Amino acid sequence: MTDAHAPVSVVIPCFLCRETVERALLSVLQQTMPPREILLVDDASPDGGATVEELKRLAARYGASIPIRVVLSTKNGGPGSARNRGWELADQPFIAFLDSDDAWLPRKIEIQYPWMRDHPEVLLTCHRHLLSDESASGLHAPTATPDPFSAHPIEGRSLLYFNAIATRTVMLRRDLPHRFREGKRHAEDYLLWLEMVLGGVRAVKLDAPLAVAFKGDFGAGGLSADLVRMELGELDCYRRLHKAGLIGLWRFVGCSVFSMAKFLRRVLVVAFRRAL
Repeated sequence: MTDAHAPVSVVIPCFLCRETVERALLSVLQQTMPPREILLVDDASPDGGATVEELKRLAARYGASIPIRVVLSTKNGGPGSARNRGWELADQPFIAFLDSDDAWLPRKIEIQYPWMRDHPEVLLTCHRHLLSDESASGLHAPTATPDPFSAHPIEGRSLLYFNAIATRTVMLRRDLPHRFREGKRHAEDYLLWLEMVLGGVRAVKLDAPLAVAFKGDFGAGGLSADLVRMELGELDCYRRLHKAGLIGLWRFVGCSVFSMAKFLRRVLVVAFRRAL
């Protein structure tokens, strides 16, 4: 492995992901600055081992240039638990997360890793992403090259009202002590970002579209399709933050009310889409 590889471990949680995981994996393998390892973490997919066999097939087929490790979970704990498992087993100083139904643009690591290397005071970065209507069976992400970009600090107060951090875009330093809340299945990533930023971790958003989502963030499938549980998960985040002393009572109430207003808007948007 040459020095052209970035010291990054890529963690991809997998759950019944046979139809999309190859597309995600190819988008990592096609990076202009490839990572040093990829971890495919199966979250105990209940399909008689079919998902695990697919992950092993992909590791054998594509693992010549970059080590691909297949990690097996003994019980289903949700995407946060699967990411924690990969995080703990990763051996590189930087971690990048990608969901099995998303993809990266080719220059993602080439742009994001050097920026973090040159700004050691920033422990977490994210970036913008594109939304594609490409079929889930497609294996290739768009190849657009991002324009020159700026970088903007993420403030805890604004993050409480609008989640500006999409997990598919996150790169962070492996030695951070924080982890996803085990067993939490909705808004587990949002809770982690809030705990980090409100706890003093410096986070920055790069104004460059370096990833692709193939479905909307709500009402389009997967965990995000369950709007009620998504909302309960978000409200649970605020409750935990208040209990931990990271936000006061009035901030807790304000965030909760605003969240419920967003929830009602989402319900109306989804109902309108289905009526078309």
